[in-house]
Amino acid sequence: MKNVFRVLLLIALSFTGASLPAAEKLPQWDVRAATEDGEVEVDLATGVLKSDKGVIVRYGDAEMTAGRVMLNQETGEALAEGMVTLQRAGQVWHGDKLKYNFKTEQIEAEVFKTGAPPFFASGFGLAADKTHSVYSAYDAFVTTDDVAEPGYRIRAKSLVIIPGKMLEAKGATVYLGDVPVFYWPYYRRSLERHPNNIELTPGYRSRFGPYLLGAYNWYYNDRLNGSFNLDYRAKRGFGGGPDVIYDAGRFGKFEARYYYLKDDAPGTNSLNLPLNDDRSRVFFSHQVALRTNLTAKTVVRYQSDEFLLRDFFDNEYEKNIQPTTFTEINQLWPNFSLNVLAQPQINDFFDTVERLPDVKLTGLRQQLGVSPFYYESESSAGYYRRQFGNNAFPEFAAWRADTYHQLTLPRTFFGWLNVTPRVGGRLTHYGETEGAGIPFTERDRGVFNTGAEVSFKASRVWRETQSKFWDVNELRHIVQPSVNYVYVPSPNVLPAQLPQFDYELPSFRLLPIEYPDYNAIDSIDSQNVFRFALRNKLQTKRAQGIDNVVNWALYTDWRVHPRAGQGTFADVFSDLDFKPRDWLTLTSEMRYDIGAGHFRQAFHTLTLAPKSNWSLSLGHRYFRDDPALGPFSGNNLFNSTVYYRLNENWAARATHYFEARDGRLEEQFYTLYRDMRSWTGAVTLRLRESRVGPDDITIAVTFSLKAFPRFNVGSDSSSPSLLLGS
Repeated sequence: MKNVFRVLLLIALSFTGASLPAAEKLPQWDVRAATEDGEVEVDLATGVLKSDKGVIVRYGDAEMTAGRVMLNQETGEALAEGMVTLQRAGQVWHGDKLKYNFKTEQIEAEVFKTGAPPFFASGFGLAADKTHSVYSAYDAFVTTDDVAEPGYRIRAKSLVIIPGKMLEAKGATVYLGDVPVFYWPYYRRSLERHPNNIELTPGYRSRFGPYLLGAYNWYYNDRLNGSFNLDYRAKRGFGGGPDVIYDAGRFGKFEARYYYLKDDAPGTNSLNLPLNDDRSRVFFSHQVALRTNLTAKTVVRYQSDEFLLRDFFDNEYEKNIQPTTFTEINQLWPNFSLNVLAQPQINDFFDTVERLPDVKLTGLRQQLGVSPFYYESESSAGYYRRQFGNNAFPEFAAWRADTYHQLTLPRTFFGWLNVTPRVGGRLTHYGETEGAGIPFTERDRGVFNTGAEVSFKASRVWRETQSKFWDVNELRHIVQPSVNYVYVPSPNVLPAQLPQFDYELPSFRLLPIEYPDYNAIDSIDSQNVFRFALRNKLQTKRAQGIDNVVNWALYTDWRVHPRAGQGTFADVFSDLDFKPRDWLTLTSEMRYDIGAGHFRQAFHTLTLAPKSNWSLSLGHRYFRDDPALGPFSGNNLFNSTVYYRLNENWAARATHYFEARDGRLEEQFYTLYRDMRSWTGAVTLRLRESRVGPDDITIAVTFSLKAFPRFNVGSDSSSPSLLLGS
């Protein structure tokens, strides 16, 4: 019977579609019985199809299933009854009786249910207007809870939905279960975000006492939204302020935040002087793309004292303990870029190099005509003032103009040996230094540099290598040794005779030896050094594609003529990523002092995530005391994080930081997660063992709507202080 039906259907479709031009490529009808004994009747004269034993109709991106259907292929109108389901453009409609036009996409239903995550709705009297993509109904409800009996819903006398954009309800009542809790005569909300909602984080912290952090998030339109924060801390008092975000289209995006509190226990600053109890912060940013290759950005970060972020905004403080204020304009061309930076000192308790302004023109590496030579350059000019926090040292300022130019000649010999010689020069002019800090007269400095880099890459493949235990399917080994030689004779003016604005900072890593990568302009000194590097990769084929089983780099410097304070050999650095399985990763960074015969630093992390319901991370950070960073600058820190999902509703995470030098468990995090169907909740406990003063204990409760999560995926594990509301 099904074969007879298909023959008749093909004949019918050939008649009804014969007059259509092939170039239009209109969708084709696909109508078939849903069961073995199903039948579809076709009226060859009118093109009307009927079925009363289950049918599936497809046309374009729309698919309808129903117990009974009558379809007019000419008009596209279908009348369906009996457990009707219609899917189109990611939207699913259910009803016992539904009228739908596949060509005009108009829909009518007496009783319906529909859903396109994160919103679901049901009601009576459904009607659709394809022209404006608007759906309307009466006596309907909407929810984000995708279950038969939603935990909460909004029931409305009339409901208008623009899928993916907006819903509008009149006579709207909010229900928790079957209990009405709130009424709106008129309610409108965006389906693109979660507007006009309240966030509350209750908790306790030993430094705050009981606290309640609150925010009212509001939404005006797609361009303007924000929030108003109001917090109460029993020991510290009230605090709050507005946040505003405005997207001005081609005029850029604005963001402004203000926060103020009258602190009942402000404490002291780094000089052990009392802090003012009026504590506040201002943040403003504006980003605009004036053209595709011309951008501008302004950021203002003011705070009343140096410890405001530490005391009340843990998450921001962990990322940046000394925020800066600046305005930057960047113009980009194919071979050049122009950058203008203005950086004033807004917070006088932070060290700042003011740039008023700093203009830099960069010539990207480019070929000179048809010659084999490549050229690159970097030139800058500006007025600089070095300001010290809390006036710890006298300030000083000067004009400076710097220009650097370099030629390279990359060549390949024997088809595998890469050799890149280079030669360059730099000229820097310093104006007379102003201020009481460093009284230098006007002077010029010249720097010459030359050198060459030699490298090659070799590889071998073992196609027969297989191992289920190590998840290996073939192996490829890539080895890349390199030697980079840099020679810079002593400049005519040494760093000690120059004002230091762009100076060399202590680093955990080897600093660049080439220009312009080495950008500590005022600290440039003589160099006669070889940098040796050896990189190894061991790769295999896995489900996600080519994967690095081993990625290992070793590198160090041989200083032919070391400067004062330098050894003949720099420390040896080792960077290793070992991934024997796609769920097991070991990361290692080590630094070994050859002269002293000991490790200066060792950072290791082991991550296991063999199943989706649990993961484990173990880490160790060792750093030997460094005189350049001050006394007691080292640490020997062990950390661990374990996550386990007990079942569909419950999960837990625990994080520990243990300092082995003095046997102190510095910080502990414990979080218990609860999935409440359309909501998630978390209870978090943080314990900080302080070396000075009392320990810091915090406990907080947070909630988040699944449809519009409060935090980005994974942010609560990388920044657990978010769960404390700070």
